[in-house]
Amino acid sequence: MLRSIHLFLLFGLFLTACNKPETTPYQPTFSSTPPDTETVYLFGVHPLHNPQYLYKVFGPLMDYLSEQIAGVRFKLEASRNYAAYDKKLYAHKFHFSLPNPYQTINAVDKGYRVFAKMGDDNNFRGIILVRRDSDIRQVSDLSGKAVSYPAPTALAATMMPQYYLQTHGVDVMQELDNRYVGSQESSVMNVYLKQTAAAATWPPPWLALAKQRPELKKELKVIWETEPLINNGLVVSPDVPVTIVQQVHDLLINLHTHQQGREILEPMELSRFESANDDSYRVVRDFIDNFARQVRPLNGTG
Repeated sequence: MLRSIHLFLLFGLFLTACNKPETTPYQPTFSSTPPDTETVYLFGVHPLHNPQYLYKVFGPLMDYLSEQIAGVRFKLEASRNYAAYDKKLYAHKFHFSLPNPYQTINAVDKGYRVFAKMGDDNNFRGIILVRRDSDIRQVSDLSGKAVSYPAPTALAATMMPQYYLQTHGVDVMQELDNRYVGSQESSVMNVYLKQTAAAATWPPPWLALAKQRPELKKELKVIWETEPLINNGLVVSPDVPVTIVQQVHDLLINLHTHQQGREILEPMELSRFESANDDSYRVVRDFIDNFARQVRPLNGTG
């Protein structure tokens, strides 16, 4: 009897196993899309323009670099003003950056290195604008009046004009009402709106703004311009691979040799980029020394 029960149970288990659905063996799956392994490099540009216009001008360059270098994407970082940009630059937030020459030497002191620069050094000069209906004729006529500038650390648009004014008949710190208004566009608009007697800037943003708003060119004129200095530098953080830096360098300095590159350069009011290194900016250190002695002290490197 007991043997019959055992046989019955075994037979039941056999039937259960036979009725169990067949299990499909495991098969690995493979995606035709590779995983997202691209490296993102943050590219900071100092406040040449307001952030919205800066993206319009430099966005195509970021797209171009990203297309040309495999596995890499460049992301533009704009800053609302010079103080915000300086803070990010000196804290090494950027992998690549385009600072003005004063910020360039400060960046070198903070561990970045120069690998290229903007060309057209003759355009890196300060200009001073007044209204066409102004009674300002000579530098001394500004005594007791307000002058607008983008920021204390703007080299071409602030320091170079202040040095010019100081060496041409007015004590900048004692005789002028110096107003640092945050951007190139704001500096120009202040004199246009008669908030200041004169405005300091430099050629590229003035030319770009005059194209956007022809009434500005109709109402304003350049009354003085400074001697030129070396143009804005391109710096890179030491943690970026040398092979990537070399590719960026080569792509930049060859932009002017083809149609796509020339179209990228045009909104920058720039003809080309050039090779450069840390030593290229010694002339800026000399200017800063003279400026600090003759005009006003500078607060270190930020």
